Amino acid sequence: MEELLEILQDLHPEVDFDECDTLVDDKILDSFDIISLITEINSTFDVAVPAEEIIPENFNSAEALWDMIERLRDE
Repeated sequence: MEELLEILQDLHPEVDFDECDTLVDDKILDSFDIISLITEINSTFDVAVPAEEIIPENFNSAEALWDMIERLRDE
């Protein structure tokens, strides 16, 4: 999870990713951020994020992102 938080902080250092759960809903993360995140997740955690996982619920918080990464690792 620490690595994920570092990736997120690099994108938006002004955001408290431990608390925020409306990253997509409040337009903190835009489509370019999400593409960057997917690229970083693929390389850092060695998981492929399939198109069906690219939904707002998976990107609204660091916790949701981490849950998705863990789920993809288990597959």
